Amino acid sequence: YRSSCRHHRVADAVVSFIREKKSVMKILVINSGSSSLKYQVIDSETEHVLAKGLCERIGIDGVLTYQPAGQDKIKYEAAMPAHRQAVELVLKQLTDPENGVLKSIDEIDAVGHRMVHGGEKFACSTLLTEEVLKTVESCNDLAPLHNPPTLVGVAACKELLPTTPMVGVFD
Repeated sequence: YRSSCRHHRVADAVVSFIREKKSVMKILVINSGSSSLKYQVIDSETEHVLAKGLCERIGIDGVLTYQPAGQDKIKYEAAMPAHRQAVELVLKQLTDPENGVLKSIDEIDAVGHRMVHGGEKFACSTLLTEEVLKTVESCNDLAPLHNPPTLVGVAACKELLPTTPMVGVFD
């Protein structure tokens, strides 16, 4: 399954990037599209996917799919006028008392974002500072279908998880 491999690659890159701070981490991996957001939570020690899902039809009528490891998919319609609301729903589902895989969003040690194009400046895992994000934005012409929605997804995550490191992993 190609998407899982890509998500694991993103998680591996995030772990190696910030490994010195903590040996076991829970990584939220995000792949933002123009009207969708794919996500997984990966335990860095076991490399197991704790949960995965998809927010579809962002900006239209919204559908969230959530699947904790070893359990059935949960799918429901939800208002997602923008990526921020999609990320909010993902975090809410991940910490849901009945079906969540996290007790709190504080268990998320880092967020890895799949990034398509960073120009000649970025080819490996990079901490997403404001300077880095501006440089990636300057490359939007090189990946007009991918970079802008990715940057919107990063902004949403930074707003909702302001103290959590954001790491870009470039294709």
